[in-house]
Amino acid sequence: MTAMTTLTADDEQQIHELWDAMARSWAAGDAASFAANFSETCDFTTVRGEKPPGRDGIAAGHDRLFRTAYRGTVLRARVTGIRALRPDLATVNAESTIVGADGTPLVSTHALAVVERTASTGGWRITAFHNMVPVAAAGGR
Repeated sequence: MTAMTTLTADDEQQIHELWDAMARSWAAGDAASFAANFSETCDFTTVRGEKPPGRDGIAAGHDRLFRTAYRGTVLRARVTGIRALRPDLATVNAESTIVGADGTPLVSTHALAVVERTASTGGWRITAFHNMVPVAAAGGR
């Protein structure tokens, strides 16, 4: 049997901070700051199945969103689970709601992400991110 890998409380706090930083960047409409939470070569999949190329593609796509459909919105992001795979690698489940300027929830998403400790700084970055809009189960369940 393989020993279970765990993260330190500091590691978990740093991982939560990635989502907090994304929410702050979203509220500021700052696409570059938003994208800085992702690795340069992040494998990112949008809710529409698009795959922008790395951090630059994430920044460009969010810049468009922040100037158009999601201008003036906020992102309420919440990490719902972290599973350590190795001391430097973990999966993260997160839920987010985009809220309009008037406080109306516009869309909710769920994401599965892979986060990795960077060798250069020892901090964490998102290296894979798959975002989706959940659909209600048949029969309202």
